[in-house]
Amino acid sequence: METTSDVRPAPRVKRIYNFSPGPAMLPEPVLEQAQEDLWSLGDTGIGILEHSHRGAAFAAVLADAEARCRRLAGLGDEWAVLFLQGGATLQFAMVPMNFLSPGTTADYLHTGAWTRKAIAYARAYGDVHLAFDGESCAFDHVPEPAEIALSAEPVYAWYCSNNTIAGTQYPSPPEVAAPLICDASSDVFGRPLPVAGHAMVIAGAQKNLGPAGCTLVLARRDFLERARRDLPPILDYRQHDAKGSCLNTPPAFAIHVMGLVFRWLEEQGGLEAMARRNAAKAQLIYDAIDRSGGFYRAVARPGSRSSMNVTFRTPSADLDARFADEALAHDMSGLKGHRSVGGLRASIYNAFPPSGCRTLADFMDDFAARHG
Repeated sequence: METTSDVRPAPRVKRIYNFSPGPAMLPEPVLEQAQEDLWSLGDTGIGILEHSHRGAAFAAVLADAEARCRRLAGLGDEWAVLFLQGGATLQFAMVPMNFLSPGTTADYLHTGAWTRKAIAYARAYGDVHLAFDGESCAFDHVPEPAEIALSAEPVYAWYCSNNTIAGTQYPSPPEVAAPLICDASSDVFGRPLPVAGHAMVIAGAQKNLGPAGCTLVLARRDFLERARRDLPPILDYRQHDAKGSCLNTPPAFAIHVMGLVFRWLEEQGGLEAMARRNAAKAQLIYDAIDRSGGFYRAVARPGSRSSMNVTFRTPSADLDARFADEALAHDMSGLKGHRSVGGLRASIYNAFPPSGCRTLADFMDDFAARHG
C-alpha cells in the first residue's frame, strides 16, 4: 500500500488546563494510544474507525471494554453492560418509556437542570412524584434522608449523583426501597460505585469515561424483565443486551476509547484510588475558596460539595468575567459557569491533573489579593 512520503506529523501543540464541564479532558496515555489506533488497530493495518463492527478485531475491543468495566464496578453476570448511543438525554426518555405507564408513578429526586429535564421526559409516560424538590433552595444541596418523601408504590426512583451546574454531589446514594436508577454521567467511576443498591446506572461518556457519542448503561437483568414488550427493538434494553450492544452499528471509536480509559483507571489503582485522588484535587480549590475571607463564595453547601465540579462566585458578575478572562490568559480554560446560572466552575474529572488544581488555587489566591 502506497503512502504519501512527504506528509509529516504536525509538531505538538502545548496543552493547557481544560476545566470544561464536558466534553472534558482525557488521560494523555489514552490520547496517545488512540492516535496510534486511528492508523492501525494493533497490527491489523486497519484503523479503529474503519473496522467492521462485525469483525473479530472490534469484537475483541468490545469484549475487553466490557470486561474491564465489569471489574472496575464489581459486576456479576446478573448485570447487563450496554454501550448505547443518544447520550444521557435519550435515557431520560428510554427509562420511563420502558418502565413507566399511565396509572403508575416514578419518583424523582430533583436536584438541578438535568433532573428537571428527566422529569419533563418522564411525564409523557406516566405520573411523576417529586420525592425531593430542590428548586426552593436553588439546588445548593442534595437531600438529607429526612427531606426525601417517596410515593406509595413507585416503579422506580431516579436521582442524579453529581449535578454539574450546581456543583453538588451525593456523598452516598439515597436509601429507598424502590428500584433505584442513577444518572451518574458526571461522576461515574470517579469513586466506587455501590451498584448493589441500584437497578440501573446510566452515564454519558464525555465527562469521565471517554469521548461524546456513547452512553454506558449498567442494568440488572431481572429489572429489565419488568419492561414493556411493545417497543421498537432499538428502544428495548433487552434487545440491546441480547445483541451485545451491537443491535445496530455501535459507536465503535467511543467504545474503544472508553476501554482505554478503563485500562488507565485500573493502572491508577482502581476506583478507591481515584476517589482519594479526586477528593484531594477538589480540596485544593475548596481550600482556596474557604481561605479567601468571603471573596469567593461556594455555591454548594459543605456537605454536598462535588469533587467533580467546583462551583463558586466572586463578589460580582463583572469580577467573575474578569477572573475567567485572566485565567485563560494563564492557560486555564473553561472556567465560566453554566450560561443558565453564571458564576465560575472548575470541572476536574478523573483525567484532570492535580497540578492544574494547584495552579488554579494559586491563581485564586493572587486574584483575591489583587481584587479583594
